[in-house]
Amino acid sequence: MSDDPQQLKKAIREQAHAARNALPNKDELSRVICERLAAIPEYARAHTVMYYVDVRSEVRTRHYLPTALTQDKRVVVPYCVNGELELFHLQNMDELAVGMYKILEPKAELRALANKRVEVGDLDLVIVPGVAFDRDGGRTGHGFGYYDKLLNRARPDAPLIALAFECQLFPRIPMQTHDVFMDKVITETAVYAGKGRSAGG
Repeated sequence: MSDDPQQLKKAIREQAHAARNALPNKDELSRVICERLAAIPEYARAHTVMYYVDVRSEVRTRHYLPTALTQDKRVVVPYCVNGELELFHLQNMDELAVGMYKILEPKAELRALANKRVEVGDLDLVIVPGVAFDRDGGRTGHGFGYYDKLLNRARPDAPLIALAFECQLFPRIPMQTHDVFMDKVITETAVYAGKGRSAGG
């Protein structure tokens, strides 16, 4: 295999996608993972929490979001505008609709409302999707860098918590200077303590 980080990441992504697509009972495992998330102290402390809304075979958050909305938290979901993630204060699942890429996202007519817009600095905890991870919190996404940009602007004291199936874990993800380590990676079997942002690339 090549030593080029981009080629290594590409190969890892392909393996991770195949493993995740083939995984049975994703709904059940996702529920276990989301319940593990809700049980960690960082989640209990956080008031404003950003959830991603799952696409394709990611750990499914959409089934847990209705529960999250009852937990006395300000629930925030991202949506993409011109390659940047914007943040939306979600109060009801009816505020989401299927968007352009078959992704569930905030309805267009609600996004401009002042009380719906959230700044990155308001986030107390960020839940992060990804294609593949390692147990040190190394992560690779789809390669577009949307989340890297957002995570680099998050408050240093706001934990970055990744959700993944165990089959998405690899011995080591090649990390570059712009890549961000997670504080924790939560799977159906364990909560792994990552290096966090202090690790650097």
